[in-house]
Amino acid sequence: MNDQIGEPDFAGWRLEHSYAELPSIFFTRQEPQPVRAPGLVLLNAELAEELGLRTDELRSPAGVGLLSGCRTLPGSKPLAQAYAGHQFGYFTMLGDGRALLLGEQRTPDGKLVDIQLKGSGRTPYSRSGDGRAALGPMLREYVISEAMHGLGIPTTRSLAVVTTGQPIQRERELPGAVLTRVAASHLRVGTFQFAAAKGSKEELQVLADYAIGRHDPELQKADQPYLALLNRVISRQASLIASWQLVGFVHGVMNTDNMTISGETIDYGPCAFMDTYDPATVFSSIDSQGRYAYGNQPAIAVWNLARLAEALLPLLHEEQERAVALAEQALAAFSDLYRQHWLAGMTRKLGLFQPVPEDEQLVSGLLRIMETARADYTHTFRLLTLGDLESSRLQIADAEGYGEWRSRWQERLGQQPESAEQARELMKRSNPAVIPRNHRVEEALEAAEQGELAPLHRLLAALRDPYAYSAEQESYTELPPQDCAYRTYCGT
Repeated sequence: MNDQIGEPDFAGWRLEHSYAELPSIFFTRQEPQPVRAPGLVLLNAELAEELGLRTDELRSPAGVGLLSGCRTLPGSKPLAQAYAGHQFGYFTMLGDGRALLLGEQRTPDGKLVDIQLKGSGRTPYSRSGDGRAALGPMLREYVISEAMHGLGIPTTRSLAVVTTGQPIQRERELPGAVLTRVAASHLRVGTFQFAAAKGSKEELQVLADYAIGRHDPELQKADQPYLALLNRVISRQASLIASWQLVGFVHGVMNTDNMTISGETIDYGPCAFMDTYDPATVFSSIDSQGRYAYGNQPAIAVWNLARLAEALLPLLHEEQERAVALAEQALAAFSDLYRQHWLAGMTRKLGLFQPVPEDEQLVSGLLRIMETARADYTHTFRLLTLGDLESSRLQIADAEGYGEWRSRWQERLGQQPESAEQARELMKRSNPAVIPRNHRVEEALEAAEQGELAPLHRLLAALRDPYAYSAEQESYTELPPQDCAYRTYCGT
């Protein structure tokens, strides 16, 4: 039984429960399961302030109790969301198997954001899982999600990590933890798939209306609001996937239940940042066929969006044939939208302000040289940004074709009205000096599991502004060991 906190405005919480007003098919009400000995490991003070929360109260025993699931707020309506999903191409019924939505926080600037506990215990959707989470994966989600935020990429965020005092069993016994995740919402492509498979047309429409009201209220006045919703999600995802590709991020598990309607990156399980440039890069231990490889991510996004379009067909038009035609037309726009975002971003990485058609060949030429030379993705663009003084450290400097490519690049830079210094500043804003290098992340997590948090705090500080090019970040720009074969796991 959870203890209840007496003050309704404790720590500045102003939870609303709009999702709990949807038809009951979409969730199951459930209290978090108390833990033995909650202990605060990380608290995101910057995010807490944005949410209108008081950090001193969050750090108190009552605050840590709330963040661990041991305590609840008055009027709380925690729930586990139901959804479906194509996991590695296979459709299955899912749901929050180890997470609970506490409610939606109304921020000081009027935004509504989800507050979710991850690792809070079993739910009716847990299947064979224990509903718990290990400390390492929860710290990893905190690090990577905050790094993505620093990079300017839409993402769920992490408010806190709390240990439970209870070990959990995976390949070995691990310390348990609970993550507090903040999201624009947890509406997924899989939520709509669930509605289409298990609900009525009326329930599907209620969900779509909720999504529009939550994320795109201006679409309520559109002539075809559900088609407009589909187009908006396609547009957001085209921009999001391009932003992943631009920084070498590999999600690792792009199932339809991990694609949000809001356009935020969600679920930092088997994800990582690519070191050596290779479109076939895979980090997930379970992706043996490379379905979710770096180079496949745009195509998988279209595949996932097609599943959303299928779910929405009953709302797009009364006639099935016409509904399919509208969906296909909407999906056909993804390729051009993605290409525009990606090319604009890649040309900025090369200091070019106004892309021209020939720039795509310039970009492709560089990537071919990098792939052949097995050059580090982030390191290459960082050294190009720093200029000729660093050329001796550039892995592709002696690669076949690089000299010719560099001449063409310099010629292209000279054709634009902006100065060389302006181009360099554009490159600095577009090429991160640091990313969460896999070996540095693991180093910090291993130390944290042993109770040493200093490496984790130093890493988070370096990632807060990845475009700073500061002296303090220098050690985090170092390349990984040559034999660093990296695999990630979902942690469930």
